Amino acid sequence: MSVFAAAMDRIFTHASMAAPALWISATTSEERPIRIIRRAPDRVTDFGAGRFVSDTTVVDVRVADLPAPLPGDVIVIGADSHVIQGEPLRDRERLIWTLELRPA
Repeated sequence: MSVFAAAMDRIFTHASMAAPALWISATTSEERPIRIIRRAPDRVTDFGAGRFVSDTTVVDVRVADLPAPLPGDVIVIGADSHVIQGEPLRDRERLIWTLELRPA
């Protein structure tokens, strides 16, 4: 295990950095608990002469916790359900998935 992988493991297990969530597959009945780091950046979209600012929900998940997320899978955070939209992206080290979510 690399030093970077060990650091990511510590970050994702720290209670102040990551939160528990539940992943539910859209294609099978499989579900599993995962740890996530939640971000909510604003996104600016240009449309003609206008610009729109919209809220987004993005989470980071360790590849070790969730090997193959797919669009349509559900992530439950507390009492809120979200659906993965778009293709999940991995970081350069292939340790972390970045998932864009929309409300279910």
